[in-house]
Amino acid sequence: MVMFMNELRSVVNLRSYGHISIHLRDLMDEQGLTRYRLAKLADTRFEVVEKWYSGTVERIDADILARFCYILDCEITDILRYDI
Repeated sequence: MVMFMNELRSVVNLRSYGHISIHLRDLMDEQGLTRYRLAKLADTRFEVVEKWYSGTVERIDADILARFCYILDCEITDILRYDI
């Protein structure tokens, strides 16, 4: 499929294009899992889990996300949501 420049969606002049919200805290709380325990199970630093837990992640690490999904037995969409 060929798309021309005027057909592409751009964020250059758009002020509100939505955002990604992180819901790891909800899943962890439901399962009674602490940040320290998740860090140990995922073999990552506590600070990494803390950023996900508090929703302040700046860059999504696909490997860390996959570890969390495996440990929490959930889907990516249970942790990440696109909100308009």
